[in-house]
Amino acid sequence: MILGILGGGQLGWMLGTAARRLGIECVFLDPAEHCTADLVGDRIRAAYDDAEALSALARRCDVVTYEFENVPAESAARLAEDVAVRPGWKSLETSQDRAIEKTFLTEQGVPVPAFAVVDDLETLEAAVAKVGLPAILKTRRGGYDGKGQAVLRHPDDLEAGFSAIGGRPAILESMIDFDFEASVLVVRGCDGTTETWGPIRNEHSGGILRRSDCPAPDVSSKAASAMLAHAEKLARALDHCGVLTVEFFVLGDEVLANEMAPRVHNSGHLTIEYAETDQFENHVRAVTGLSLGATGSRHPHATMLNAIGASPADTDLNAHHIATVNDFGTASAEATVGAAVYHDYRKQPRPGRKVGHLTAISPKAPGTWADALAAVIPGASETEPNSDD
Repeated sequence: MILGILGGGQLGWMLGTAARRLGIECVFLDPAEHCTADLVGDRIRAAYDDAEALSALARRCDVVTYEFENVPAESAARLAEDVAVRPGWKSLETSQDRAIEKTFLTEQGVPVPAFAVVDDLETLEAAVAKVGLPAILKTRRGGYDGKGQAVLRHPDDLEAGFSAIGGRPAILESMIDFDFEASVLVVRGCDGTTETWGPIRNEHSGGILRRSDCPAPDVSSKAASAMLAHAEKLARALDHCGVLTVEFFVLGDEVLANEMAPRVHNSGHLTIEYAETDQFENHVRAVTGLSLGATGSRHPHATMLNAIGASPADTDLNAHHIATVNDFGTASAEATVGAAVYHDYRKQPRPGRKVGHLTAISPKAPGTWADALAAVIPGASETEPNSDD
């Protein structure tokens, strides 16, 4: 079995390490000069819309998946003529356009914040009349980690906000006064079987995920049940094969869906140490037709901290007895209760870039211990008041 993966970043690398454990070879396609995924498989270095490169990938692989949802639609369609592409076209199309995504969620009976479609300044004014202010203007396509978004608080913000997102087609979404954010990951096999992780509580700053905790603290049983049910329902409706991530705003017992990602997700990185089967292995299992692994917890609690912009110093890792992983994702020490593991993505540091993550295992919601670890992980302790950007 040979698995093709569009994208060679850290998600591709972790998919590749999981595939290796299952005896599956990976071939990546990515235009970058250097990729983390080069450590675990061959790579075709070409643009994602390079016809010859796509044909070469299709010839070499039994199935193709992707590590990010902004794969050019034409590229996915071209590949699908010659090789199975999983998750399929419906998942990709729905998640690439925020207006299509929000409409789909609403049609499936999943509650979302009030929203309206925006094409120009005139329709933005109409959207504000419908949704109200404050609100968030988000480009329909592209944008991640807070990019392609603008907060509108007053009527005189409209022109500047629309200009800030490049005057591109967008949606205007009501700003929600939520308690916190959470995500649910569901994996669905091509035979329709499902397994779930989560809910996972997430903390963002500057639009970038900084910290995730599982089990999610302060999530009521009603809210947890709703999120899990919504995620499984959406996976079925999409006829999804692989991991699907759904992010939610939590308001007491109520939840509102924020967005979907038809792939493995940053908030699910902690499953590597925390779960019986992590998100990466189960995604590979699903798309290659293998049976899914159990997703139950192996430990009481896990905290994931993102390293943003720079990696922690080796002296800090050693001082806190933090294990590290090698090129193939194997940790230098077992992740037991009271232990922590740092995953370095082997990426060139730059401001705002995710260059690694740490997962800490604790006997309960960690409190001061996680705070102490966050102090040595660059960017992990940066916080701001809740917002849905």
